[in-house]
Amino acid sequence: MSRHGRDANLDLLKWLAMLTMLLDHLRNLWPDTPCLFIVGRLAFPLFCLGIAANVARSQSTVLYTDANARYLGWMAAFALISELPYRLLSDSSTLNVMPSLLLGLLIAWGAHHRGRDGLVLALAGVTVAVLMQERLMYGVFGTLLPTALLLAIQRPGFAWLLPAALCVLANSRNRWLAEWGLQPHTLLILATAFVAPLLGLWLLRRPGNFRIWPVKRWGYGFYPGHLAALYLIRSIS
Repeated sequence: MSRHGRDANLDLLKWLAMLTMLLDHLRNLWPDTPCLFIVGRLAFPLFCLGIAANVARSQSTVLYTDANARYLGWMAAFALISELPYRLLSDSSTLNVMPSLLLGLLIAWGAHHRGRDGLVLALAGVTVAVLMQERLMYGVFGTLLPTALLLAIQRPGFAWLLPAALCVLANSRNRWLAEWGLQPHTLLILATAFVAPLLGLWLLRRPGNFRIWPVKRWGYGFYPGHLAALYLIRSIS
């Protein structure tokens, strides 16, 4: 923990998630650099781990709090804000990544806050994910990843294999894998996806006796902001 009470390891994970996401999206400027796609497989699991870590730190018996309401509100707002720059930059058939993370948050809350309300919330999140499967980045498996990481945080050991397997499944629907088949390059993509949550969980558990610039609410704006910047750079280049 930092001297200000923040979790330095969690901030480190957020920085790594943003950096690897940026590197992945640089393919929109340099499409002939598939290595960036491989590095980018780290981003989504690290963002999901950030959600899981935040949920794990909350009181499991109190679901309806001002903090949770603000968290949900910020996620929902930037899911909407991010769609336009994402659509301008990408020709993907899926929505931007924020709806997947938002549903992942709801399902993780449902798993963490036991009882009727938690069960209803988790079932609602899974149902929406199934109905939106074709439109969600990383599909249903991606929305389950924060919950699997939450379980891995609470029960270290073999439970770490669950998010690793889910991460591979979430990435397996990518069109690159469908087009290229099981070649060395695609195997490296799947291996990176498998390792990503394990690396994140290991970093989260390491002693965090260091200083790092905290990622606060401005981090929400990084996603649509960097998409818009990349679109503008591509347009004038």
